[in-house]
Amino acid sequence: MKNILLLGGGGRECTLAWKLSQSPLCGSFYIAPGNAGTSAYGTNLPVSYNDFEAVKKVCLDKQIDMVVVGPEDPLVLGIYDFIKNDVALQHIIVVGPSKEGAQLEGSKAFSKKFMERHNIPTAAYREFTKDNFEEGVAYIRHAQPPIVLKADGLAAGKGVVITSSIEEAVDAFKSMIVDAQFGAASSKVVIEQFLDGIELSVFALTDGENYVLLPEAKDYKRIGEGDTGLNTGGMGAISPVPFADAEFMNKVVNRIVEPTVNGLKKENILYKGFIFFGLIKVQGEPFVIEYNCRMGDPETEVVIPRLQNDLIDLFVKMESGQLNEVKILHDTRAAGAVMMVAGGYPGDYARGNVMSGFEQVKGSLLFHAGTTNKDGAVVTNGGRVLAITSYGNNIKDALSKSYENAQLINYTDKYYRKDIGWEF
Repeated sequence: MKNILLLGGGGRECTLAWKLSQSPLCGSFYIAPGNAGTSAYGTNLPVSYNDFEAVKKVCLDKQIDMVVVGPEDPLVLGIYDFIKNDVALQHIIVVGPSKEGAQLEGSKAFSKKFMERHNIPTAAYREFTKDNFEEGVAYIRHAQPPIVLKADGLAAGKGVVITSSIEEAVDAFKSMIVDAQFGAASSKVVIEQFLDGIELSVFALTDGENYVLLPEAKDYKRIGEGDTGLNTGGMGAISPVPFADAEFMNKVVNRIVEPTVNGLKKENILYKGFIFFGLIKVQGEPFVIEYNCRMGDPETEVVIPRLQNDLIDLFVKMESGQLNEVKILHDTRAAGAVMMVAGGYPGDYARGNVMSGFEQVKGSLLFHAGTTNKDGAVVTNGGRVLAITSYGNNIKDALSKSYENAQLINYTDKYYRKDIGWEF
């Protein structure tokens, strides 16, 4: 039995809490800070996951054996190193990479150079700062639109701008570098070639030597139907991905997954945890758009329900370097998730709207994202409020169940896209 602390409070963490709590290896289970949904699986603690001293206190008070890190911030800030370098905590299993390993997500420039060193296919790029700003402008003026600009650091999923003209790209570049649009995150900007294709997400769990692949997924980032409007943290997801056939996935493994795991090992970068590969398929070939050092959201809400292995057992084997002994079992059914959001998201939106209709939902899993409990009611507490996940014989079938149930959940200004999985 393991006493577990899960860090985070979104839809990803609610899904992980649902899965972890099912394991016979799960002892006392705490989520910091959690949300209205996670409280069904463990005990929520009002602790900030970026406050490492507060996390340490919980670990000692609750005799924690395993810390599962949901979001990227604490990983990029070095929570793995903080725990492993503390004599009182170093016995704890940490699911997540070292601070250096988390740079795969924490710095676009770091990840691009890493891919270059290990011949991992990605878009051509250059990086610029205030010091060579004019050089950056000249580079843009010689580029072929569309042009992609990425803030180097973490920008809460909003640091990528795709521009359709040279003038628009120059304006965006100036906003990022000169006007510090994304704060320190855009003090360095990566400008890269636009890849035209279809995106998907692939997930590996590695022990630093071996890895296992989880079910793949595709998410839908735009707020509007037909993939229009502003980018969001994700409006829904599907798994499996119809165009990720065996031939394509072989290319992904041989050209991307294995060179990444081997590259980390070769460079002595300590990495025990999830690697998220944000990929794009261009004329049948896979390219890396980005790495994340944790599971994606809302992809987790379809990937984890399709994973049949015991998650705690996987993490124990990860810690002991035994992932080579694991066979990953997939649910053969499809899973489809629809994200219900607050009106106005990803711009300004209200919090505190009372939610109802949960008890009417049948045949779907509800993963809370931006919710909290107030005066005995569940209220909205974020832009993305609730993921509704369903299984089906195919993607269409799974999503139709999720949509049926989305109609039954009520709160002021509710919104969700009605065309998730539209291409299939």
